[in-house]
Amino acid sequence: MNVLIIGANGQIGQHVVRKIQESSGHNAIAMVRKEEQKAKFEEQGVKTALVDLEGSIETIANAAKEADAVVFTAGSGGHTGADKTVMIDLDGAIKSMEAAKQAGVKRFIIVSAIGVHHRDRWMNSAPYYSAAKHYADVWLEKSGLDYTIIRPGGLTNEPGTGKVKVAVDLGYGKIPREDVAAAIVASLENSQTIGKSFDMIGGETLIEDALKTL
Repeated sequence: MNVLIIGANGQIGQHVVRKIQESSGHNAIAMVRKEEQKAKFEEQGVKTALVDLEGSIETIANAAKEADAVVFTAGSGGHTGADKTVMIDLDGAIKSMEAAKQAGVKRFIIVSAIGVHHRDRWMNSAPYYSAAKHYADVWLEKSGLDYTIIRPGGLTNEPGTGKVKVAVDLGYGKIPREDVAAAIVASLENSQTIGKSFDMIGGETLIEDALKTL
């Protein structure tokens, strides 16, 4: 399976690329927006696509033309304002969905955020972030794509444990980025995750076994 990772240079995206490259039967296509990022992945033997997520749907679709699945891990980051959040986390996500459809790619996995499907749990400090994630998820659910929406809790850079807790609704908790990446790759290999949206935090159940409970 060829997998286009949008946001490949992000913290989760880099883990996803590495895990896909280490897996058997999968190849990563790292979508990045800077030449130096492209060079970095190419030095690692990873196929790349140089595309600005704020560009056209057609350029994203061109990057996806050889893909069997799209993983959207892009985000504007915690240091940008509401404008960039809307353009990347919302509009960028929706353009990526439209591009996948244009390229004939059915499988689409998106990284969202815990609890954003409930307005009363939106972040008071940055409600625009929660709104962007929420409406990107809603759009994906209505897109006709074979989607999986993963809503992780607070992200850490601790080493992954390979164990998580998943459910449609969970209380707030933390999870290593590496475990989110592992869950993405496991979801690609598990058709039972198609059409599913779920919260995910650190837990005591192996990722593959946790996904089977959905």
